[in-house]
Formats: sequence, C-alpha cells, structure tokens
Amino acid sequence: MARTSSIIIIGGGVIGLSCAHFLMAKGADVTLIEKQAVGSGASHGNCGLLYYTDVLPLCAPGAVSHEIYRTLTGTSPLYIKPEADMDRLLWLARFALNCRAGQAEKAAREKYEILEYSAVLFADLLDTGILQCDFGKKGVLLVFSEKKYFENYKTTNDLLRRFGPGYRRLGRDEALALEPALSPNITGAWHNETDQHLRPEFLMAAWKNHLVRRGLTIEEKCEVTGICRKGQTIKEIETPRGRFSADAYVLAAGAWSAPLARTLELKLPVQPGKGYSITMGRPGQCPEIPCMLYEKNMVVTPWKSGYRLGGTMEFSGFSQTLNRKRLNKLLDGAGHYLKTPLGRPLVEEWTGLRPMSCDDMPLIGRAPGHDNLIVATGHGMLGLTLATGTGKLVTDLIYGVSPRIDPAPYSLDRF
Repeated sequence: MARTSSIIIIGGGVIGLSCAHFLMAKGADVTLIEKQAVGSGASHGNCGLLYYTDVLPLCAPGAVSHEIYRTLTGTSPLYIKPEADMDRLLWLARFALNCRAGQAEKAAREKYEILEYSAVLFADLLDTGILQCDFGKKGVLLVFSEKKYFENYKTTNDLLRRFGPGYRRLGRDEALALEPALSPNITGAWHNETDQHLRPEFLMAAWKNHLVRRGLTIEEKCEVTGICRKGQTIKEIETPRGRFSADAYVLAAGAWSAPLARTLELKLPVQPGKGYSITMGRPGQCPEIPCMLYEKNMVVTPWKSGYRLGGTMEFSGFSQTLNRKRLNKLLDGAGHYLKTPLGRPLVEEWTGLRPMSCDDMPLIGRAPGHDNLIVATGHGMLGLTLATGTGKLVTDLIYGVSPRIDPAPYSLDRF
C-alpha cells in the first residue's frame, strides 16, 4: 500500500478521526464514512480520561472469580445478559483463558509501549492549540471506601512502578486535604499526577472541524451496507448514497467493526461493552481532580464546563437503550464517595458501546487475506487514550514506514 493516495475510513469515532489526521499529514485524500454522526458513539459520552498509567489488562489473574463473587453479592458493575449468544460465550471463554499471570505481564509490557507513544503524540497535538477541549493535567485519584481494597492496592501499585512512578498513598485525612469534595466516609486514596483529562465531545467537534478545513471529506448518516472485493483486494464499499472506492481502507467502526468484518469472512474477537454516563452542571462542592471510585468501578470527571459520572460494563448485544437501573447505580455510587455527588442542571443521560477485545488489547494491523485493508478497533475503555498512537501506527502501516513501536502485539495475526 506504499503508493496509496486515496483512503476510506469506516467509522467516525476518535480512532477514525485520529487515523484521518495522520493520513492527511502524509498527503492522503481521505474520506470518512460514518453511519450516524461523527463523534456520536463511545467517543461522545465517555469520561474523558487520558489514562496513560492504565497498563494492567482487565483479564488479570482472579478477575473472573472476583466478578462472580461481586455479582452474587450484588456489588458488581458488570452485567451479562443471559441469552444463547454463541459469539459472546466464545468471547467470554477466550477472555477467561487470558486471565493468566504470564499473559497479564506480557500484555502490560505491550500496552505500555502504545500508551507511552500515544501520550507523546497527544501532547504534541494539544500543544498546537487547535483542539480546545477543556483539557486538564491533574492526574487521577483512586478513592476507596473499604480498607481491605485500599491496603491491597499496594500490590497493584508495585506492579505499576515497573512502568512509571505509580501512585502515591494517601490516608483518609491526606485524601480529604487534597480533594475536599470527598466524603469523610472514605478510607483513603491513591493519587497519580501523570494522567490527564478533557471533555471528549468538545475534542471531537474541534478535531472534526479542523480536519474538514484541511480537506477531509465526511459522509455522515451513511451506513456501509456492503463491501465489494476482487480476490484479496477491496474495490469499493456500498452505501445508501452509492458506491465509494479508494486505494486503501481502514475499518475503525468501534464495536460495529466485528459485524462489518464478518461480511469479509474475517472474525474479530470483539464484543460491544455497554457503558453509561450522566452529565451535569458542576455541583456546589465539585471535585477538582478526576476520581476513580474503586469499589464501584466508576469515574467522576470535573471540567470547567461541567461534570460527568460514568462507568459500568454491560454485555447485552448492540442495544443502546438506556437502562434506568444502570444509571441509578452511577448516582448511588457517587453518593458513597462525594459530599455533593449531583449537580444541576441535568445535561445528558447517555449510553455507548465500547469495542472490547478478548485479551483487552487493541486490534491494529493488516487484515489477513486482504491486501488493502487495515483494522483499528478493540480499544475497550482506552479508545481516547490510545487514539493518537493508533492513528500514527495505521498511517505507518499503510505507507510502509517502519513504526517507532513494534506493531506485532496489536496485530490480528495473534488470534
């Protein structure tokens, strides 16, 4: 694909926009095709963390038994719809098989490489000043309500220190002094000063407008209904607006990448993981540091422009119906950790589908059996964080440039 001049990107989320950004910097003529509106999916209502310290995979030793216990006790943020979905059952089995100590350590090392790469590229991008997105650099505060989890986090932090400074332990009084918005009922917290945050819908709007001014062609409300190929080469894609053709194609449709890939007889081990968020005005006593409410697996993100509660993980297919019980879990969870958990006015109640891979690693690379198709999906809850590294890696692969990081760990050949 080294002589590529025209490229079609399927998917208008943060991964698609990042791919467009770096491809256009190489001089490519890029068309982005999105079934809804650019930035309307999981890139819109997430909690906006640039979570560069999140090197440990979800499929860690003990993860399955821990979630089974929490499910039985009614404290788990995870929900799996009980139905005979063989793709989901197979995905769950593969996830469980990846919950091994050796696999987790290997995945952490590999994830660290693309996290660090993305951090450098995102910093360069934000330094240009072209993307106004309510950006903040205050780290992340992991807040605990139960002493056993607070004390046990030291083991996790020792692992994190292999890849950076890790977190700083704060007793209850120290945590309250650093973040007065926390409830005095907490046990303690761990703080890192590395991670950052922004308002994702602001980023998407600014990035889209910037790329359109530079010449990006966008086709919104334009669902891909068919992919035509000759041998191992994709020739064109079909949509209700007609057919589009290019030299190369990037499949970056998030959770919808897997069903699209099936039309090409390509199986991607990616399942839609449903998340929820509630966006409000800032409460009277608003946190200044983004908080991860550890036992509830939810995030509280404050911005100058607002405030968001987000989290949960639901495996229930591609339905995007708002579940009131799941939203209430966010409201109840915040009440355990914050003095003033709710703000006014209520701005938005939202749900979106994250592309979850069975080994909690992104899928970035050439599609087996297809000469001019690159896949970029499976980023889970780190799509925003890994966007720049993914976009640059995709561009290097298309143009035959030797990437600055090893692309093998993210290749589709690993399955």
